[in-house]
Amino acid sequence: MQIPYELILGWRYTRAGRATRRNGFISFISGVSMLGIALGVAALIIVLSVMNGFQKEVRDRMLGVVSHIEVISADGGALPDAQATLKTVTAHSSVLAAAPFISAQALLARGEDMKGVMVRGIDPALEPAVTDLTPGVQSQALAQLQPGQFGVVLGVDLARMLGLRVGDPVTLVSPSGQITPAGVVPRLKQMKVVGTFSSGHYEYDSALALIHVDDAGRIFRLEGPSGIRLKLRDLHQARQVAYELAAVLPPEVLVRDWTQQNRTWFAAVQVEKRMMFIILTLIVAVAAFNLVSTLVMTVTD
Repeated sequence: MQIPYELILGWRYTRAGRATRRNGFISFISGVSMLGIALGVAALIIVLSVMNGFQKEVRDRMLGVVSHIEVISADGGALPDAQATLKTVTAHSSVLAAAPFISAQALLARGEDMKGVMVRGIDPALEPAVTDLTPGVQSQALAQLQPGQFGVVLGVDLARMLGLRVGDPVTLVSPSGQITPAGVVPRLKQMKVVGTFSSGHYEYDSALALIHVDDAGRIFRLEGPSGIRLKLRDLHQARQVAYELAAVLPPEVLVRDWTQQNRTWFAAVQVEKRMMFIILTLIVAVAAFNLVSTLVMTVTD
């Protein structure tokens, strides 16, 4: 079999063999240039793989607390027709599960310590179907969220900051106060810590409290859930599914996907990945330019 001429020429100036000292130097330069390209390409692949792995890890931790899509009321109150909305969203082929919830801001107080929190009223029977928070919750904690018992599950960092343990009482201060002759008085409710959870994300572990959805409705004076959380078959189609649901739902209902809720973080990571790709591509381009320069000098010689 006849060896191609290009292979013979490339092998000649890559491996010095019995060639002259000058050809040996050219072979050394060619080898260094090819090694530079190989290292540049390896660095590009490794860095982008690390960035993708980091993004996936943080995204999975976020989705342990945040659902793929949230359908909420535009005015922040209860959904106008929660049952009809639930029936409409679950009819979509991409929706696997749905769970109602109530979300509101409040204060947790224990003695002189006070911390602003995001209170989320959930249905313990339906919540594990829409989020992956269950593995990070203490065993049987969600099962103890019974309507009328006013139990609360806190993030581990939040419980640590307030010095709370399972079984300790804590006071929930609702911003929707009562109107009295003396003015507006905040509503206070004694809660009992029934468990803690760890999502691996400090933003949620330090500022999220879970209670039963019926208890949340009583505390915040809502006649129904303020939103519905959805889980999709493919989380990457969340934006497209959100657009499709927004088109069939009434205008007083808002639909937002998980990329919109964390768009600042994902935009920052995307910019960082793009800049790392450009920098490492320049390294590969420099190594390739050196190799081309060596070949041009060799051909000229």
